[in-house]
Amino acid sequence: MPPKLPTCLPTPLSLKLIKASCTSGDLQRARHLFDQIPKPDLRTWTILISAYTQHGFPNESLKLYTLVREQEISPDRLVLLSAAKACATLGNIVKAKEVHDDAIRFGFHSDTLLGNALIDMYAKCKCVEDARRVFDCVPLKDVISWTSLSSCYVTCGLPRQGLEAFREMVLNGVRPNVVTVSSILPACSELKTLNSGREIHGFVVKHGMGENLFVCSALVSMYASCLSIRQAQLVFYNMSQRDSVLWNVILTAYFFNKECEKGLALFCQMRNEGVKLNDASWNAVIGGCIENGRTEQALGMLGQMQDLGFKPNQITITSVLPACTSLESLRMGKEIHGYVYRHLFIEDLTTTTALVFMYAKCGDLEISQRVFNMMLRKDTVAWNTIIIANSMHGKGEEALSLFKKMLDSGAKPNSVTFTGVLSGCSHSQLVDKGLLIFDSMSRDYSTKPDADHYSCMVDVLSRAGRLEEAYEFIQRMPIEPTASAWGALLSACRVHKNVELAKIAARKLFEIEPDNPGNYVLLSNIFSTVKLWDEASEIRKLMRDRGVIKEAGCSWV
Repeated sequence: MPPKLPTCLPTPLSLKLIKASCTSGDLQRARHLFDQIPKPDLRTWTILISAYTQHGFPNESLKLYTLVREQEISPDRLVLLSAAKACATLGNIVKAKEVHDDAIRFGFHSDTLLGNALIDMYAKCKCVEDARRVFDCVPLKDVISWTSLSSCYVTCGLPRQGLEAFREMVLNGVRPNVVTVSSILPACSELKTLNSGREIHGFVVKHGMGENLFVCSALVSMYASCLSIRQAQLVFYNMSQRDSVLWNVILTAYFFNKECEKGLALFCQMRNEGVKLNDASWNAVIGGCIENGRTEQALGMLGQMQDLGFKPNQITITSVLPACTSLESLRMGKEIHGYVYRHLFIEDLTTTTALVFMYAKCGDLEISQRVFNMMLRKDTVAWNTIIIANSMHGKGEEALSLFKKMLDSGAKPNSVTFTGVLSGCSHSQLVDKGLLIFDSMSRDYSTKPDADHYSCMVDVLSRAGRLEEAYEFIQRMPIEPTASAWGALLSACRVHKNVELAKIAARKLFEIEPDNPGNYVLLSNIFSTVKLWDEASEIRKLMRDRGVIKEAGCSWV
């Protein structure tokens, strides 16, 4: 409880006390003093609004800004700057537009400092067009203006435009700084543009930025994403100082490039050299082992992590849950679920979605559905997961029902959604409904069917025994039919003993994937089923001539 303060202090003294309280972080005391002033001037409002923003209370900052406007006080540049930063922190697009409108109304729209803050504000609100509009209105653009714009494009998923803005910056004679470089390199990572990354690396060396940890971390990540692990290593080992972040970046790079042994060796080196491990270090090695098929080793690392006092977080959980699915270990999955519940991760959308998928893959669709129903918030990924879960359990009608509920909830379906729904139609032989869904994709949902969707439709028709229609559908495809499409037709030909279409499908498969023994064996079996022994023998001979070998099957029983 703050000590009692005298009331009706002279304004200059009140202002000094408010400033002192704000500087020390005692915002409760500062607000108490502020409320004692009958008519605070703009300077006093500015101090308190700025303090709330700086100390991580953006909601309070915006409430005060609203009071300023309600009292018809004309804001100055500093008030607008603090309000813009508060909007950026909250990602509040409604308030962001109000602040921008006020900046225009009171003649600050061409101010460089405020303009930079507004660009960053719109970037945090994921409004690229508004950020560009502000940028274009700033007459004197400095390095921060250009950096804010290029970074906005990258963070909003437009890496190509980010690189274009970066090049435009250089052409306009503005020299990038370390923040510019470290924020644009992820664009090269995402686009896999190694040449652009190398050009930026050359700029880094030329202008003496090679020892900056942020820049080097971005360079290592870029080279790793572009599958140039040797260059990533060179950058890493040329650094005179390395922090935990840089170690984690190169560690992740090894696993990303499928060099699991080097990743594990580096992790041992980190522990031996006393590098300060953190959650990200453990998550990198656990996730890396899972991605490289080292499931048992990943679980061993999880045990070591906990033995050393580290607590698995949401990222750890979502990384390790696939181990339960690959091992089909429902018991281990339930133990992790218990941990999630005890540590209040159950409200984390990514974690609960991973649990939904884990239970479905381990064969318990009922619990999978129960976890999904308990989710307070469901995004497109969550809906996709439960739809796919029902589809792979052969519950096509339920998958369609969930698809309808998804649309009613306001979630927007994407390409993965339709793959899941069509797969459900395939397993449940819902041909007409599958055709309706497929036809609605581009017409109603602006989703252009891709190779997976066409393959699903071939499977829908084939499983229902409508082989001629499936073949005609393949012939009408506007894209080159994939092995999945021809494979679905070939498999159905075995069930329905259609030799002629089997020959056509197999011939196409022999062209697309000549080294896949499964296609040869399947065609040979089709011939054997209808007692065409000579043709079956010819296929076996073709396998031997081409050097295609089928590995012998084995059983754990």
